[in-house]
Amino acid sequence: MTAVKARPATVSRAKTKVKTAYSQAEIEEIFRRFSIQRPEPKGELEHVNPFTLVVAVALSAQATDAGVNKATRALFAAADTPEKMVALGEETVREYIKTIGLYRNKAKNVIALSEKLIAEYGGEVPRTREELITLPGVGRKTANVVLSMAFGHATMAVDTHIFRIANRLCLAPGKTTDEVEDQLIRIVPDHYLYHAHHWLILHGRYCCKARKPECQRCVIADICKAAEKTNEIPAALVELPAQII
Repeated sequence: MTAVKARPATVSRAKTKVKTAYSQAEIEEIFRRFSIQRPEPKGELEHVNPFTLVVAVALSAQATDAGVNKATRALFAAADTPEKMVALGEETVREYIKTIGLYRNKAKNVIALSEKLIAEYGGEVPRTREELITLPGVGRKTANVVLSMAFGHATMAVDTHIFRIANRLCLAPGKTTDEVEDQLIRIVPDHYLYHAHHWLILHGRYCCKARKPECQRCVIADICKAAEKTNEIPAALVELPAQII
């Protein structure tokens, strides 16, 4: 199968050592199989433009994509631009998203980020991480998702699924999401980087689940070094020299 072509990357790969329980050949094979299983993975948050994507991802914090989609279908039908969202007002936005956790604070952020987009960016969603994270309610993960899904950049948006399986599989261990992101962007082959975060998210959501991994249907079960799979101690972490990353 033809390798997935990398899009313009927005990640930096400084030459430092990384820790992983896998050889380069094993990592290549893991993502090769993911690419065959899901050749064109898609994010599951519904949106119609970069603005609604920013809002949807911001609303998805501590909520399921399905729950966000259910709430935002009507919201985005009424307001798909920052101007329309501000016109709705915070109270009305709250009514649309009241089924989502932390909806009061999220409604406040949606109005605030809409106002900032109008005041500072002419109503357009900025295309850099540095600018995106200045928007109310938008953190690094949200910014990375927007850069990838809206603008086609290769980023690694580490959510709870990716954080869990990166550590569980000993693929890219880290104590924080930033550490895991840094490890992953160093070990994922260039030609798989654009789709990598979606592959990992979907693998964690539908196969390597939090409570009970479904190893019997896992496409990388024979390579996986997770302790939960075999009840054995995972292979010792291997230091990869900087020059081969």
